[in-house]
Parts: sequence; structure tokens; C-alpha cells
Amino acid sequence: MLLQVARTLHGWGLGAAGGYAAAALRMPDHLSLIDDIGTLTFSEVQQRTNSLARALSERGVVEGDSVALMCRNHRGFVEATVATAKLGADVVYLNTAFAKSELVDVLDRGRPRVLVFDEEFAPLVSGVAEGIDLIVARREPGEVSWPTLAGLLQTHKPVNLTPPRRVSRTVILTSGTTGSPKGVSRGTGSVAAAVALLSNIPLKHGRRCHVAAPLFHAWGWAHFQLGMVLGSTLVLRRRFDPESCLAAVAEQRCDSLVAVPVMLQRILELPERTLRKYDTGSLRVVAVSGSSLSGDLAARWMDVFGDTLYNVYGSTECAWATIAGPADLRAAPGTAGRPPVGTEVRLCDDVGQVVAPGQSGRIFVGNAMMVEGSEGSGGQSLRDGLMATGDLGRFDASGRLTVEGRVDEMIVSGGENVYPQEVEDCLVRHPAVREAAVIGVADTDFGQRLRAFVVPSSPISSEELRTYLTAELARYKVPRDVWFLDELPRNDTGKVLKRELVRLDGPPA
Repeated sequence: MLLQVARTLHGWGLGAAGGYAAAALRMPDHLSLIDDIGTLTFSEVQQRTNSLARALSERGVVEGDSVALMCRNHRGFVEATVATAKLGADVVYLNTAFAKSELVDVLDRGRPRVLVFDEEFAPLVSGVAEGIDLIVARREPGEVSWPTLAGLLQTHKPVNLTPPRRVSRTVILTSGTTGSPKGVSRGTGSVAAAVALLSNIPLKHGRRCHVAAPLFHAWGWAHFQLGMVLGSTLVLRRRFDPESCLAAVAEQRCDSLVAVPVMLQRILELPERTLRKYDTGSLRVVAVSGSSLSGDLAARWMDVFGDTLYNVYGSTECAWATIAGPADLRAAPGTAGRPPVGTEVRLCDDVGQVVAPGQSGRIFVGNAMMVEGSEGSGGQSLRDGLMATGDLGRFDASGRLTVEGRVDEMIVSGGENVYPQEVEDCLVRHPAVREAAVIGVADTDFGQRLRAFVVPSSPISSEELRTYLTAELARYKVPRDVWFLDELPRNDTGKVLKRELVRLDGPPA
């Protein structure tokens, strides 16, 4: 058996094709995934993706082509990924929150051979994918005018394929919170990368993992990859709903939950009787990434669900950089933690000198998961083989990293440097504030002034918030303007879209 697995991995590589083929040999009857439709074993995924790969080949997909996916979390995402990899074609993951202009831009640049999409996105896809073969992954009730994955599976035999000469690559799009999304190309991953993550997060072999984070995002994709290594059963739900998330964990006795911080916040906002309704005692790991843990979110979560929270800081380009475990988060709430095995993190000033502990610097990272290429990015900022994440941070005396915000979000007001993250964290600690974001806007006297956008949880005035902030922060860090919103604009991974806030012309009524 071990020889068969080794030969399989040698032929197919360490990516989706090889990972699922090897898992089908090792544990054919073990559940690979549980979604809204039902269950699939590793053997069933292997057979179904053989059929689907043959169908895609018949439709003209060959080595070196690309197949784009615009799917939510369900079996279609997994099967289309594995089938594409079996042909040596690249997989391009599209954000399910794309506007039409963003979709047009990505499709024009990448020109995939096939676009696999959930039918709910048909209005977006129609008219912008001319010349691209369209296949529906998840259909809605009623007739569809395009072929479906389910239909293709029924018409092609699940005969094993020959490994392609070229190994499939995965293209993950950056979040695009401040500009156009760019495609980041990844290979098949490595054992070293898995070891780095598992050295700090106690994920176990053969357990059930509810991946609530979008699979198209780097964080969700990482656990899709880890699931192959660990033989995990992936529990998937098409859409995140806070109560449904708890229900999935309780019903499936999940050992781990993969989420983004805003999901934890939404769960904690549920009524106490709802929180008590679900037995989540099976959870050993709650792993979050994608945006900062604001305010006292980490402590509040652990007070309710136990000390099982792990916060991972990184980027699409470098995957993970640091990991904070429960002890770190108790000692320093909001910390990004420490570099795992095989990862170097360096903080440098504007001239490239390493800064002392406690001082702010640009964050540079080096590890086994560094990006292989960034489509249209013009290259990443490198220093001594380390890649800039675009963030500012500082190490405390214990070697824990605190991320202070984006380099391009630093606000210079009256000659003083202000990092929005510190002000945002202070705002959300106020009991009347649910969410907050801070940006800089032009000011004739100070160059820039701070403007805060607040989603209140109970009635409060801007004057009351400014008085509160004045007692907590230096005066130059207190926003001159406080605007109230019903919600902050976010992408599917929970990051606030500050470019949308910049476009607002006046305080909402």
C-alpha cells in the first residue's frame, strides 16, 4: 500500500489530483466531504473526478489551459478542482462577491477555457464570458441552459487517467480591498508548508473540519489542501449563517472550525439561548485568518467556547507568517503571534534596517509557501529573499507580532503618524459599537484628518464617542468625523472594503 501511495504521489504530484488519489488508496471508505447534498467518500470523489476530467477533456481542456471556478463551498468546488488538476490544467478561483467589472477584468486577463459557476451567478456571467465554455456547478430549481457537472458525471466513465506531464497550478486572487484583484499562482504545496502550520495548530488525522471560510480564499484553500494530507472530512455549507455554523459543528461533531474573524463576531451576537442550544464540545481548534481580531474578540470567544482559538496572520502571496495560540491571545488579545517552523519574519524601516522590539516596521516574510508569481502585479517588494506583506507591525518583548495596519493606510495628520487599527480596536471596545473602520481624508490644515465609520449596537452620539476616545488615545488619534452606518462594506472573507468608504460623499442620514 505505501509503495502504491508513493507511486501515485510521484506521478500526480502533491496537489489536488495526487492528494485525492492517494487518499482514495489509503482510506477509500472514509468520508471526504459532507455538504448540503449529502456525503462522498474519498473513493467516490476519485471516481467522480475521473468522469468529470474525461468530460472536460472532451470539451477541449488540455495541459496548460485554465478552468475558472465561481462556486460557493460545496462538492462542485472540490470536484471541479480535482478534475481540472488531473488534466494538468490550472484552476483559477473567482471571488463570489465580484462585481461585473471585476469579473470582466479577470476573465479578459486570464481567458480560461471553461468557467464553472453556481447558477445563482448566471446574471453576472451572462454576456461577459463570450468564447468561454460555461458549466453550471450548482443549479437552482428549474431548467438551465448550460450543461451541469451532475450531467457530465453521468455521461462519462470513471476510468483512471494517465498523469499529465505538467502539474496543475492554482491561481488565487488577492482580496482587492484597495485595488483590482490580482492572480497569485501557487504550485502543489509542500510537506514543509503543512509541517509549519501543524507545528502550531493541533489538527489531527481523520477528523471532521467545518470549513466556513470561503474555499476560493487562501485560508479556505489551505485547509482544503491540509484535508488531503490529514485525511480530513470537510464539512461544507454553501453560505455562512452564524446559527447554521454552530449547528453543523454540533451535528457533525467537528473537531475543528475554519473561519474568518467576522464570522466569530456574528456567532457571538446570537442570543445566549441560541448559543446554549448547540453542543460544540467536540471543537479542539478554531482557526481564523483573513483579517484582524479586533478589540477583545479573542477573549470573548474563548470565554464562551474555550481556549481553542488560533489566529493566523499572512497574505495571499506568502500564506501564513505568524500564528497565535490561545495562551498568546490571552496574554495579548489581537496579537498575530510568532513565526512557525521554517518561517522568517523581519521588520524593517524605510531604509531597510531591522527595527528594535517595540518599534514599528514594514513586515517581510520568507517561507515555503511564498508566491510563485503574481499576475499583473509588477512584482512584490523583496528584501534578502523575503517578501513584503504590505503591512506594518511591531514585535513585543516576548516576540509576538502585532499588525498595525497597511503601509498605504497609515494616516499622517499634522505631522503625526496614525495607524487606523489602533483607533478601530479602541472603538469596538466601546459597548455601544458593533464595528468600526477608520480612514484618512484630505484636510487643508493638517494634510489629513481621521474619519471613523461606526456601526452602533445601541444608541450613541458622535460626541460621546469622541469623548470616550479622548480618554483612551492621544488627541491626534481621535477622529474629527464620526459617521454612522448600518453596516460596513466587506468582501466574502470579512475584510472591510475601505475603498468603498472613501467614495462616500457625506455622512449618512
